[in-house]
Order: sequence, then C-alpha cells, then structure tokens
Amino acid sequence: MSSAQRLVPTKKQRVRTLWISDVHLGTRDCQAERLAEFLKRYHAERIYLVGDIIDGWKLRGGFYWPQAHSNVIRRLLTMSKRGTEVVYVTGNHDEFLRRYSSLLLGNIRLVDEIEHTTLDGRRLLVIHGDQFDVITRYHKWLAFLGDSAYELTLTLNRWLNHWRSRWGYGYWSLSAYLKHKVKSAVNFISDFEEAIAHECHKRGLNGVICGHIHHAEIRRIGEVEYLNCGDWVESCTALIEHWDGSIQLYRLAEEQAQRAAAPVAAEPVA
Repeated sequence: MSSAQRLVPTKKQRVRTLWISDVHLGTRDCQAERLAEFLKRYHAERIYLVGDIIDGWKLRGGFYWPQAHSNVIRRLLTMSKRGTEVVYVTGNHDEFLRRYSSLLLGNIRLVDEIEHTTLDGRRLLVIHGDQFDVITRYHKWLAFLGDSAYELTLTLNRWLNHWRSRWGYGYWSLSAYLKHKVKSAVNFISDFEEAIAHECHKRGLNGVICGHIHHAEIRRIGEVEYLNCGDWVESCTALIEHWDGSIQLYRLAEEQAQRAAAPVAAEPVA
C-alpha cells in the first residue's frame, strides 16, 4: 500500500491501532469537528488516547463544552461498542483521572502508562510524557504560566488566520513557528525527547509513543524509536499502525494538500 493510498481512505479503513493525544476537550481551540471526522473514517482494533484528552485545568476555570466535544466522546464510545479496545492513558491536564488508574469499564481501560507490541514485534512504551517534563514535575506554577502563554498564541492564531483566509492565504501556526525558532523552545523539545528515549533504553524497550509537547514526529534517538502523536489543537496529527506493523504519522494538512492537488474527474459527455 502506497503512502498516498494510506493518506485518504475512500471508505472506512481497517487499521490495527490508532494513537491520538492532546485533544484538550473543554477548550475553545480544540479541533473536535476535525477529530470526529478523522475517527469516522477508521475501524481500529485498538485506540490509545495518549493523555490530555479532556482539559481539566481549563474546565476548573470555567465550563466550555459545545456539542462538537460531546460528539468526539460519543464517537469513541461507539467505536468501543463495535469492538475497538479503547485505552485512555492519563496526562497532566487530565491528571484528575490518575486516582482511577487501572479502571476497566467494558472495553475501555484507564492507565498511566502501558506497553504496546506492534505486529512485527517491537515493544513500545505508551505514555503521555509529562513525567519527563522538568517544569511540569517540579515547577507547576511555571507550567500554568506557560499554558497561559500558549493559550495567548492560539488566540493570536485565530485572529491571524481569520484575516489570512479573508485574503486567500492558507492556515499558518504562530505557535508552531515559535517552537521551531525560539531557542529555549527548541532546547526544551530536544531535552524532553532525549529524556524519554533514555528511559525506554533503560527498560529495554524498542521505542516510545507519547504526546505532551504538541510536536508530532517519528525519528530515531540512538537505538530508540521516538514517536510523538502531536495534538488536535493546532496541527491535527495522529499515529496509525497498519497491518504490516508499520506506523504512519498522519497530518491533516498533508491530506488537505493531497485532496487539493487531486485532479477533478471530467464530466461524462452526453
């Protein structure tokens, strides 16, 4: 199967595993409609929700929960009823669920971390990743401050892209640009990746699947395979395991570009 065929399924596609993280239901910047559409197109044996699915931090400050956010929960419950195993891995924004770790409700499991074995035998740690973020672990007030700054950039994103669309330009993410250009942000991402890869190496695992830093990527760090789901706030990314054991990084932007470039079918001649 080619990468182009994988990107845009023409009907519900059967895959072995889906991973999504950092959805942040309960916030205004959550792209719930796009996530629901993504989930509708796949039938998975198992789906991992890799933390920060519900934003408990934000909900404490004021309740925001439109129908689109309920639709995501409903879609996940429907998948569970139809045989998909749903594994909810807790994160720092939904840490209120950690007191219920190891809970099993029908086809839905709640865990803090779990090991996944791919079809070709690779052993991968599945964890949100906040445990390897020094700021989140030891300086929580800085984490709250950083979260507020990130929310400000997302608000600026909304206004910026509103005017870009009116002038005929495509979506552009200010926060993603800053992550790649600001030295401290680049160093933070690099330190996070190195720390979590080191832990996997210590445990004798082949790799890790995580979220937390809203930076989707698949790459090798030494002997460890590092896979980050990204997020459904700005980048709309996910990881997909196919039936040969390979794992694909899905990016909504790439799918949209592929669709835009696809030739339009000619009208039949009467």
